[in-house]
Order: sequence, then C-alpha cells, then structure tokens
Amino acid sequence: MRAQKKNRKWLKVTGIILLVILVAVGVYAYTVYNSLTNAVDTMHEPVDRKQSDKRTEPVELEEKDPFSVLMLGVDEREGDKGRSDTIIVLTVNPNNNSVKMLSIPRDTRTEIVGKGFDDKINHAYAFGGVPMAMDTVENFLDIPIDYYVQINMEGFKEIVDAVGGVTVQNDLDFSVGDYDFPIGEITLNGEEALSFSRMRYEDPRGDFGRQTRQRQIIQAVIKEGASLSSLTNFSSIFSALGNNVRTNLTFDQMMDLQKNYKSVGNSVQQMEIKSQGTKIDGIYYGIVSAEEQQRVQSELKAQLELDN
Repeated sequence: MRAQKKNRKWLKVTGIILLVILVAVGVYAYTVYNSLTNAVDTMHEPVDRKQSDKRTEPVELEEKDPFSVLMLGVDEREGDKGRSDTIIVLTVNPNNNSVKMLSIPRDTRTEIVGKGFDDKINHAYAFGGVPMAMDTVENFLDIPIDYYVQINMEGFKEIVDAVGGVTVQNDLDFSVGDYDFPIGEITLNGEEALSFSRMRYEDPRGDFGRQTRQRQIIQAVIKEGASLSSLTNFSSIFSALGNNVRTNLTFDQMMDLQKNYKSVGNSVQQMEIKSQGTKIDGIYYGIVSAEEQQRVQSELKAQLELDN
C-alpha cells in the first residue's frame, strides 16, 4: 500500500514536471512566434509595381512554383537614397532542389527602365527605388522578378553579430584597415564581415572577387541563422532583420517557403556574368556582350522553367 502511494506520488511529481516543461516550451514557442511576426511586419514593404508581363500566371508558393528574388544591398545615408552596390538575383526551383545565385556587377551598362536611357545598373535604385531596380533587372535578364529583399549594408554587421558571426573559406590574403584576412577558413564578426565583403581594389578579380565574398557571407549568414544554436538568440536575430531588411514577401509566403522549399538551400550554385570594362564619356562601365547576356538569360529561364 505504501509502495503504491509512493508510486502515485512520483507519478504526480513527474506529471507536474512534464506539465511545467510543456508550458515552458509553449511560452517559448509563443515568444518565438510573436517575435517573428513582429519582425516580419516591420520588414514587409509592398512594392508598387504591375504584374510582370514575363509571367502568364502569378507565382503560387503553396504549389511549389519556381520563383526569383532580387537582393539589393544598399548603402543608405541620411538625406541620400543611396545606390544598390550589391545586386544579386536568386532563382529558386524546388523541382530540381536548387538555387542559382547570380551577382550583377554594379557598373553593368544597361537600359534604365522608366528613364529611357542606358546607365550603370545600380543607378536604377537611386533613380526610382526598388520598383525601378526590379524593372531594370527584369529587362536586363529577360526573366520575371517576383520578389525583392533589400538589405541595409551598414546594418548588415548587426545581422552577422546576431547569428554569432560567420565562417567562410577565404581564397585571397589581404588587409583592410585594422583587419587582416588570411587564406583559409576564417571566422568573422559583423564589422569584419562588412570589410571582407566590400573590398575590391586589392583583388585582381575586381568586382567579381567582391561579389564572390558577398555571396559567401550571405550563404554563411543563412547557414548560421538556420542552425539550432541560433534558436537561443532568436530575439537578437529577428530584431536585426527587422531593423535592416525590407521585402515584399508576406508572413504567409515566408511560411510557405519554410514548408515547401526547405531543402533547396542545400544546393546553391553561384553564377557569374562576364563583362568588358570600358570608358564612355570618361565614365567606367561594364559592357556585357549580347552572347553572354543570352547565355545567362537561357540558364535562368531553364531554372525557372520558362520558355526561351
């Protein structure tokens, strides 16, 4: 009889402990969810732009349609809209489980849609913000640009620090200011990551080397942000994202991405577009040949399952 009471007592204690754990997990889950929704609400910024004529039907993320995202790294200063010094196009295809990441050099000469003249592609943002940047990149690549993500590069270091720093494989020994970046695997904090991604003058590859480092940092941030260890720091991560990122993706669309496109990030293929540097009226431009432009367009259209 005494043994039965003892067992019941332990069962009761165990049940209370389990209940406390469940409540704690529930509170934690609610806190995470609440922080996430607040961050997404802050980040969400619709774009005033008509439906692309390069799509016959809108993208349906719940149907696992391939889609594209324009990522703009913008240096915004007080009283100045800034320029999109980092221009990356992601084409995501859950059917072949891959992402293709194309960096477009900021000096690339192309038509600025809405202005009617050719200029450096990064000037589109300065002239007309995100809508003109999306229209101009869409015209240049001849693919629909479905979504955008704009990152404040000055605040990017806050995002890197929030995920606990990033680790990248460096292929060039160089120094910037007080920072040294040796060849090999290096771990960077926010300030270091920003300096690492911005350097281009000491790189014999010029803007292409800079683009490679930017892609490395972005991939590393995504990897760290998705790791279990980052869950304990979710508040700082969501706060950093809310402060420095703007996108037209809604909360429901982000949930669809998490549910239906979870494994595509395991295969990120980096693309480059080659250009020839030249000066026109004393201004440096990157000229992309018609053949090179066609090559890149065809690869992206295949990734998006569009007709050439």
